[in-house]
Amino acid sequence: MEVRNIVVLGRRNAGKSSLVNLLTGQNVSIVSDVAGTTTDPVRKRMEIKGVGPCNIIDTAGVDDSGDVGKLRSSRSLMEAVSADLALILFTGNNFLDYERNLANLLKENDVPFIIVHNQEDVEHLEDDVRVSLSDEYKCPVVRFTWLKNISGMYVSELVEAICGMLGQAGDAEQSLVPESLAGEGDRVLLVCPIDRGAPEGRLILPQVQVLRNLLDNRAVVTVIQPSELKDVFPDGKYKVVITDSQAFAEVAQAVPEGIPVGSFSILFARRKGPFKLFLESVSAIGDLRDGDKVLILESCTHRASCDDIGRVKIPAMLKKYSGKDLSFDFVSGLDEIPESGYSLAIQCGGCMATSRQISARVASVAEKGVPVTNYGMAIAFMKGLFADANFKAFLHLIAE
Repeated sequence: MEVRNIVVLGRRNAGKSSLVNLLTGQNVSIVSDVAGTTTDPVRKRMEIKGVGPCNIIDTAGVDDSGDVGKLRSSRSLMEAVSADLALILFTGNNFLDYERNLANLLKENDVPFIIVHNQEDVEHLEDDVRVSLSDEYKCPVVRFTWLKNISGMYVSELVEAICGMLGQAGDAEQSLVPESLAGEGDRVLLVCPIDRGAPEGRLILPQVQVLRNLLDNRAVVTVIQPSELKDVFPDGKYKVVITDSQAFAEVAQAVPEGIPVGSFSILFARRKGPFKLFLESVSAIGDLRDGDKVLILESCTHRASCDDIGRVKIPAMLKKYSGKDLSFDFVSGLDEIPESGYSLAIQCGGCMATSRQISARVASVAEKGVPVTNYGMAIAFMKGLFADANFKAFLHLIAE
């Protein structure tokens, strides 16, 4: 199950940190009467019954002042637009420009939100204000207080609202592996290369998540390395073969005609990213020219190795395939994207990010007219697999 990001927003001293501590049941954030105590986003993982694993994210006040304060506020807004749910805190029946600007930003980016009247023990939320905000923004408006002796019912009300909002989004989630690709009793072959780029002693997360999803579908799964392919064909009868993008060509050559072949990364492109955009944009690889800049978007931070897929292998493949002199920028996690003209952007599979984060990241690049594809699509294109019948069959099955 995907981890949801719930970001807590509001002005300085609106009680964001106190809310985070009460919601998580731990002293996650420092609480102080001094404005601007929280500087960088603070994250705490917790399980919310009815929703699943969530990151509760405390942020700096959106009204922070000064040059550094503006940077803190900017970071808070970056967290906001890629969140799965936002909590907008306000106090004293004053839902004014800062709060309204937040609400409008969230609406523009299709981020659902809950309006939270905090410090209910200090000043009660007036009914006409609650009704007016609920009608205007079509969202829950709940009360909250930091006082532990009376906070229980307020926490319950807030959690119920969170479950209502994220539960609706969860119902609409599509499976990582659709049953049209592999369902109950279907035999599936996973080909997982173990090379210098693989983590010590474990599989990479996309492999693990696909395997788990296949087991949830009650498929029958066989896991091998590429060197063992000769031992499973032609006698093995599999409905589909899934492998790492970098082993595409080797695996595709070994699989008999009539068995769909795809990759973990392409499954993630369908599950988490704008699949149609990735598919339509991949042909831009063939249009690259000398001097073009390519943006590589990574959704996690890690120390690159000599076999790193995003920082080493894909750039080398692009240069070789295009025969052009290309330059590359690499952006990890939620780091800010440089304001520079790119001819192509390539997003990683996104196993460490949420669908909202991937969609927001890709949209921020695509809206500038830059074609955006993903690792698996790009590698398949450069390997010539878009002309392969088994690969086309895989794309057809996951598009159903």
